[in-house]
Amino acid sequence: MKSRREIYFIIWSCLCLCVAAEHVNVTVKGGTSIAQTDDNFICATLDWWPQNKCDFNQCPWGEAGIFNLDLDNKILANAIKAFDPLRIRVGGSLQDQIIYEVGFGFRKCPHIKKMSYGMFGFSKGCLPMCRWDQMNNLFCKTGAKITFGLNALTGRRKSTVDSTLYEGDWDYQNALDFMIYTVSKGYKIDSYEFGNELSGTGIAARVEAEQYGKDMIILKNLVAELYQDPATQPMVLGPGGFYDKTWFDKFLQSSGPNVVNGLTHHIYNLGSGADKDLIYRIQDPHFLDQVAQTYKDISSSIKEFGPWAGAWVGESGGAYTSGGKGVSHTFANGFWYLDQLGMTSTFNHKVFCRQTLIGGNYALLNTTTFIPNPDYYGALLWHRLMGKNVLQTTHNASPYLRTYGHCSKKYPGISLLLINMSNSTNYNVSIVNDINFKDSEVILQREEYHLTPEGGNIQSDVLLLNGTPLKLTKSYDIPELKPMLVNGSETIKVAADSIVFVTIKGFKAPACAS
Repeated sequence: MKSRREIYFIIWSCLCLCVAAEHVNVTVKGGTSIAQTDDNFICATLDWWPQNKCDFNQCPWGEAGIFNLDLDNKILANAIKAFDPLRIRVGGSLQDQIIYEVGFGFRKCPHIKKMSYGMFGFSKGCLPMCRWDQMNNLFCKTGAKITFGLNALTGRRKSTVDSTLYEGDWDYQNALDFMIYTVSKGYKIDSYEFGNELSGTGIAARVEAEQYGKDMIILKNLVAELYQDPATQPMVLGPGGFYDKTWFDKFLQSSGPNVVNGLTHHIYNLGSGADKDLIYRIQDPHFLDQVAQTYKDISSSIKEFGPWAGAWVGESGGAYTSGGKGVSHTFANGFWYLDQLGMTSTFNHKVFCRQTLIGGNYALLNTTTFIPNPDYYGALLWHRLMGKNVLQTTHNASPYLRTYGHCSKKYPGISLLLINMSNSTNYNVSIVNDINFKDSEVILQREEYHLTPEGGNIQSDVLLLNGTPLKLTKSYDIPELKPMLVNGSETIKVAADSIVFVTIKGFKAPACAS
């Protein structure tokens, strides 16, 4: 006897039959991998923005900034813990205005305040060590992997001829005192990132590439001195800004070999969160493809000038200025987000940090209730299913069908991500192995995870998994994400406006053998 969930999904599948259906062969080249991600590719950010960070007559941050966030919230802890582990980047626009309440001669620890002539319209602020202790209590009990963004402007002065250019050497003393305190408390740091959006022309402030590279060497030496065990020594990341080829190439050359572990860049390719066309851009594969050139160029810079470093998307919320209200937190945003995960992985990016875990309109968790938004579950499924070896996956159908393949993280075999951005066409997908085996490949069963919006409304905050709404348990735990078990001889039915993860056990891919 079929369960209610299976019956619901059968009804939903039958309703989809009234929409035009197209058969597609998706070819997976499993002989060799084309790229490799980090095991913890999925990353989310925590930001410094205070309550009065407002844009477009809205203030979407509430109590979600680092200084105000309820670190004892059970949903928050469970949401982080579910990834086992989740990579978290602590940083953002105000990062280079934050000092740390530690070290000799420290007299006061000011709060961030609105200031019309301040950078981003705010004054400098201070992180009390008691707050840092509270944050690490959360990180410790949830097993999070932490990237901490350091203030890279301390000690510099504004240029007399260019108001955005900051000159002079970095004064590292306060950052050093902070790191010494962190080590003394036994807090685990996966990586330190140097500055935020100071590369190229900068956002509000900039530092020349040669100077930045010189200071990055200093940071690397400080980290090596404080963390002498190579097994626990944090990585050093930078520049955490928008890609500018000339600047990035000079930076890699000036910092030299084996200094930068991760070359971090930011992506906000959807434009402003206030743009009325945002919902359409998210569903336009031709528009989404435009950013691929940036990913390719970053990879080229690394190959030529920094082969010791890995490419990271250090921050990306899709739409800037806190994301789009009614769009960035809905099912529709998954078309952009999951497509970007797939695209960046093919360009050998190691990590993708989503702006934000909580805060703004683009959060993975609702800023007020902490209830997961649809993209949270998409990120969690990626993290659990998609392994680090990336496989070339192609098809000859409409560009509105996006396909990505990896070695499976769970079993011997492969995992696929299929995204249907069309609202009028269903796809019946057959998976083809490009390797010509003598024995025909027989797949008895596969696991499928069909993601659709409640009521068919792509701007819904409620996500259906195989037809069932995903809701927290009574104890505020993340619900179990159960797949449908499907006969391997059947095509994969990818409905209009849906996203499907598929794991195929036993799929013969030599690239996945190791």
